[in-house]
Formats: sequence, structure tokens, C-alpha cells
Amino acid sequence: MSRAVRLLDLVQLLRRHRHPVSGDVLARELGISLRTLYRDIASLQAQGAPIEGEPGLGYVLRPGFTLPPLMFNDDEVEALMLGSQWVAEHGDPRLAQAAMDVMAKAAAVLPPDRRAQFENPSLLIVSRARERLAAGLLSMAPIRDAIRRERKLTIDYRDVGNTATHRTIWPFAVGFFDDARIVVAWCELRADYRHFRIDRIGGLTETEARYPKRRAVMLKEWQKQMGIGPR
Repeated sequence: MSRAVRLLDLVQLLRRHRHPVSGDVLARELGISLRTLYRDIASLQAQGAPIEGEPGLGYVLRPGFTLPPLMFNDDEVEALMLGSQWVAEHGDPRLAQAAMDVMAKAAAVLPPDRRAQFENPSLLIVSRARERLAAGLLSMAPIRDAIRRERKLTIDYRDVGNTATHRTIWPFAVGFFDDARIVVAWCELRADYRHFRIDRIGGLTETEARYPKRRAVMLKEWQKQMGIGPR
């Protein structure tokens, strides 16, 4: 591995960690010695990378740091392509269009050999669920908007027993399953976290009322309740 590639890998590794990570962990993941890691960190800091920390305490990359466009390797191109294809196939119309725009932008800056992977992909998304989900897909864009703005939604909902209820919910995530899309939200009617299938939501209205908790807080509370650890 060349030193330039190693330095870029180090930056990418730091980006994946929100909290300080020890030099031992970084060196082990990069397959280099601790001494080499310290030299690489010093080199990046000298070039302006906002890496904070010191031996024994760990290192963290301050948010907002950007690098010039990086060259994708074969695996990264395939990961980007496969993920974008999945979103284009399973997302609501606006999200699907965004996925196609991402693929177009990425293809435009890739060299010819990498661009060929976009034009002739070797990994394909095969789904028979799109037609079954079409009715629910149309509702996802306003739900995603409400999540971004941390706004309450009022919905008309029918449960698995076809019982109709009118609810006010605080949406903070959408789960994608093979045969369903689920809104994860705090339900004022039940005073607890609940999961709502989008294809069972009838009417939906975004209110101007911002829910009292931050989305990140609610996500952590829900993960704890469900026994799901943050990744």
C-alpha cells in the first residue's frame, strides 16, 4: 500500500468514528505499526487535517473536513451502484430520482474504466415487491420531510385488524423491509413508541408543531427499548 493511499484510508477511518478512537485500534485496522500511525497523523495534521487527540487519549476528526474528490476502487464503485439501485427500486419517486442523480454525478467524475461498471453493472437488484408497495410509496416523501423538520404528523391509520384510528405521531425513522415500509414514531394516543405500516396510512397531514424531543434522542430511546445497539 502506498503512503498516499494509507493516509486517505486513515482519514476515511477517522470519519467513521464519531468519538475519539485509540491509536492501537487505528493501527490495527490499517495494518500498520503504532509508530507509523503516529507519523501519519502528524503528517495529516501538518497538511491541515483537523485531527484532535494525542497518544493515550485517542484521535477524532473534527466535522466539516473535506478532501478533494477521491478515486473509488472497484468494491466502492459496486457498493455505491448497488445501494443506489436499491433506493431507485424501493424508494418513493423523489428518493428514487435522487438515487439516479447520485449515480449520474458519480459516473460523470469517474475515469472510463470505472464508469463502465455503472453502464454495465455486475450486481443487480431483483425485486418483485415494487408493485405491491406502490400505494405506500407515495406517502413516504412527506413523511421524510416531517422527520427532517422534526414535525408532528396526524394520520388516519388502520391496524392489522382493520380498526381505524386517528393519531398524532412524532416520526423519526423509516424502516425498509422486503414487503413493507414502516414509520417508527412516538404515538400520542398510546403514549409509547409504535411502528406504522405506510400502506395502512390513509390520510396524512404534517402539522407546524415541532415535537418536544430531538429526533436523535428519540432514536436512542427507541433503540434501547428494542434492544438495538447503535451501529
